[in-house]
Amino acid sequence: MNAADTQTPSIPLRDPAKVMRLARLGSLHQSRLSFMRILTRRMSREAWTFDRPAFEIDANGVGHAVYTAHGPDRSYSLVAFAHDLPAEKRSDRVIAEAWDCTFTLFDGVPTDADITRLSQNIPLQEAGRVSGSELSVSRANRSVRLWEHVVSALAAATQPDQKTIDAVGYLMRTTAVYGSGKLGAADREMIADRPEFATPFQVEMLSVFLTRTFVRDLVQHMANERALAAGSTTATLDPEIARSLGIGNSTGLGMAPFLLNHPVLFNNWIAARETAIARVRSVETASPEAIATFQDLFARSLLSAANWHSEHPIQIEKLSVLHDDLNKLSAHIETADLASDKPWNRLYIWAESHLGLDAQECLASLILEPYGALVDDLADHMAADNTRRFALQVQ
Repeated sequence: MNAADTQTPSIPLRDPAKVMRLARLGSLHQSRLSFMRILTRRMSREAWTFDRPAFEIDANGVGHAVYTAHGPDRSYSLVAFAHDLPAEKRSDRVIAEAWDCTFTLFDGVPTDADITRLSQNIPLQEAGRVSGSELSVSRANRSVRLWEHVVSALAAATQPDQKTIDAVGYLMRTTAVYGSGKLGAADREMIADRPEFATPFQVEMLSVFLTRTFVRDLVQHMANERALAAGSTTATLDPEIARSLGIGNSTGLGMAPFLLNHPVLFNNWIAARETAIARVRSVETASPEAIATFQDLFARSLLSAANWHSEHPIQIEKLSVLHDDLNKLSAHIETADLASDKPWNRLYIWAESHLGLDAQECLASLILEPYGALVDDLADHMAADNTRRFALQVQ
């Protein structure tokens, strides 16, 4: 592994033969080095601003909207096209030909001529073509289970049921977020020297980040229009409910060939995380503030994991094991000395001996949380030079 390591840890990185196994890779949890969190930290640090220069959508949910993110040097705009899609045409398969919404992330702020051009191509997805001014192309469908429930509740001046919200978790889910030259969009090499896009997948994460805001606005707009037609009052979606809603993703199959074709890039992602874990495990003593941060986030993780559910037998079993393991870990933390003698290393070693992979990797992510100053710089070393090519030998 070769991610830049400016602070050599005394604890070695975990053995690649242990880390690079599908069972463990499939058990990784989000962390400070997750792509979306890298983006949101940058937006907060640099005080990005956001506006909505266009929202021209009718009572049937048809039209377009523009959401612009303004960074310190450049602006980027999500151009969203909303469609009135018949139920029989709604499909989450990648071979679908129509969607509830289609999007592009535009480099700058689009003109009316840009919107016209994009309206003739973005809704077509693979059948359309875009230019180097577009950085990503994506599409999404409404949740059949949740969309109507939320619209109906708000239009009736009530809030949607939280249990129904929790059972789904999203109002729309993408069926693809394309970038890096797909359909004529800008190649990564055209934008890789921009600081905001130096880390991989920042374009795609920004697109999804803005899409989430658009979806919230669209569901509220549809409820408002329905209530207006009925001569009634609308409720505004509770911010706490809105905060709990994400953007779903129907498939990640494209990542399999991508990883096979980009082994150096994949290495750098994992190397950055493993280096971060080793750095924190090497910390000799933990401050009261670091311990308090860890304990608070661990308690929140317990609550979050309790809300995870699945209808798949394999996932049901995995979640059951995870819940049991997190409870074991909670009991251990109550009696563990987290102040000195490499406390995070001792805690991790205990987890390796007593917990399953999911709980081990959850802990590995959580111990990074108090140490942004120690690990966040590794986000700058997750990219790879894609201009060089070599064949991957498979034995």
